[in-house]
Amino acid sequence: MSLVSEEFPQVVPYRAEEITIPADVTPERVPTHIVDYSEAEQTDEQLSSEISKANVICIVYAVNNKKSIEKVTSHWIPLINDNTDKDSRVPVILVGNKSDLVEHSSMETILPVMNQYTEIETCVECSAKNLKNISELFYYAQKAVLHPTGPLYCPEEKQMKPACIKALTRIFKVSDLDNDGILNDNELNFFQRTCFNAPLVSQALEDVKNVVRKNVIDGVCDNGLTLKGFLFLHTLFIQRGRHETTWTVLRRFGYDDDLELHQDYLFPLTLKVPPDCTTELNHNAYLFLQSVFDKHDKDRDCALSPEELKDLFDVFPYMPWGPDVNNTVCTNDEGWITYQGYLSQWTLTTYLDVQRCLEYLGYLGYSIISEQESQAVAITVTRDKKIDLQKKQTQRSVFRCNVFGDSGSGKSGFLQAFLGRNLTRQNTVSEEHMSYYAISTAYVYGQEKYLLLHEVFPDFDVLSDTDLACDIVCLVYDASNPHSFEYCARVFKQYFMDTKTPCMMIAAKSDLQEAKQLYALTPLEFCRKHKMPPPQAFTCNTADAPCKDIYTKLTTMAMHPDSELLGHARLRCMCTCNRCTFCHLQNFINSELVQTVKAKLYTAILSRSLLFQRLSNSSVSQSSFTYVTQADLKSSTFWLRVSAGATVFAVLGFAMYRVLLKQR
Repeated sequence: MSLVSEEFPQVVPYRAEEITIPADVTPERVPTHIVDYSEAEQTDEQLSSEISKANVICIVYAVNNKKSIEKVTSHWIPLINDNTDKDSRVPVILVGNKSDLVEHSSMETILPVMNQYTEIETCVECSAKNLKNISELFYYAQKAVLHPTGPLYCPEEKQMKPACIKALTRIFKVSDLDNDGILNDNELNFFQRTCFNAPLVSQALEDVKNVVRKNVIDGVCDNGLTLKGFLFLHTLFIQRGRHETTWTVLRRFGYDDDLELHQDYLFPLTLKVPPDCTTELNHNAYLFLQSVFDKHDKDRDCALSPEELKDLFDVFPYMPWGPDVNNTVCTNDEGWITYQGYLSQWTLTTYLDVQRCLEYLGYLGYSIISEQESQAVAITVTRDKKIDLQKKQTQRSVFRCNVFGDSGSGKSGFLQAFLGRNLTRQNTVSEEHMSYYAISTAYVYGQEKYLLLHEVFPDFDVLSDTDLACDIVCLVYDASNPHSFEYCARVFKQYFMDTKTPCMMIAAKSDLQEAKQLYALTPLEFCRKHKMPPPQAFTCNTADAPCKDIYTKLTTMAMHPDSELLGHARLRCMCTCNRCTFCHLQNFINSELVQTVKAKLYTAILSRSLLFQRLSNSSVSQSSFTYVTQADLKSSTFWLRVSAGATVFAVLGFAMYRVLLKQR
């Protein structure tokens, strides 16, 4: 009542009415409901109900009454503990009232009680009559809820708890942008600006370092703050009652009241992926992941050793990549994940499980380092595949190829060959670490694209929607096994013959003696009948890395499933090297200029034909007919000239290119 009226009431009832303090008059900007209790008016059941709903409880005793102080431990605290869960104790504030009636403090009596019960946040002595510490009392009550000491600090041991140390260690490593184990001035200012929206002035920065230097050995190194010094600062904040500083940092980096990363932080709800759409990382996300790779690749060999990979994932609560990842992406000769393999694995995770990717980016602190609202901005949701087919162009960068084939046909070898591994190297891979996925890059007309190969388990009768959903189908058969092709033919006829998904037949193990396939049609006749490219011979039994041309062809067909490119794909020559004359001519044919000229010419000729047909069936005068036809003929002639000019320009350009190439 003194808090509300700001004066001591002459008549005090047994129990005050419930008081609500609005958010705009409190320092923490949160509404507060104060509920009084009186033994004279309320039952134990009512008290238990109120305790179960409370966020914080104030136990009030009279500093001039010894029995009142003793009742804190003999009655009130046991009663509160009996009505709350052991794992989630409600914070308690001890309030010593009537301090105006005594000259001494009760703190000496209360301190042992505070040390005995960890749920007691603090003790405040006040006087309702003199209004001493009344507003401070309720401020500490709010603070006990919003910035509790319990999860952070152990008063008995006078040090931070392991969970708090673990969380602050992750925050330090995320903020250490160059991974040198020290927060330099730029990193400290970025950290300060991120958490408190204001940089530190240079003098304040030096004062902080001086405090650490005086109290902690190795707390400051090379004029930067070490992890040891960083943890000491937060211990100091807590010991001096500035819990809000540490809690502000923890919550900015995604932690909840239990010092676990909040689910809303790890899994933003803003990302929605419609059917027939895929998820990819955007340019900014790749730049962020590149910076993470660079800061952990300490020996600058463009590969992550096991120690470097462990250091990178030290900010994760678990190791996200298992041994199978080394057989999913490109590695160096020592089996370490290369830079390309690292980005490929992130691309694979984003494509297959975007929620898992968001979780991983959250652990790395993407939203904080990139100063974004959440890591959902790192994801691009592609447009519906049907729209791509209608427009005959796509902006996607990742294409999925499902690989079908009977047991022993060479599917696994085909996947591993995509990662540059010949048969000798594949034989060193243990069966338990084998992966059903392989992902790497392929260049199509100068554009870098990701091709994701997925080996489908050869169970013909239980193919799921996931097994069938892809951009291109790869049907692998063993050219040396006469029974191998039949499985591919059955899969194609039952699942893909009536779809628009492009398919390619692979004659694996082409280094062995070719056997006649025991099927009604030969593989070549089968492909011709169903308008597929001819079977492509392939082997991974090579001295060096297997040839990757076949994967470029697969990516090209996946990018242009309905274009004229598939017409070229039916030919034996499917060159996609981007260096020969064929590829340059193909690029020119697919260019925007030629496509525009083609469309205009087609429109002009079509309109003239339609106009001629209409005028022939009408009673329009001969002069009118002649006038319109001549105008249209001029338009057609113009576009014919443009086409001829473009063709001459292309021929001359390639001639000059060949001359310059010979000189070089």
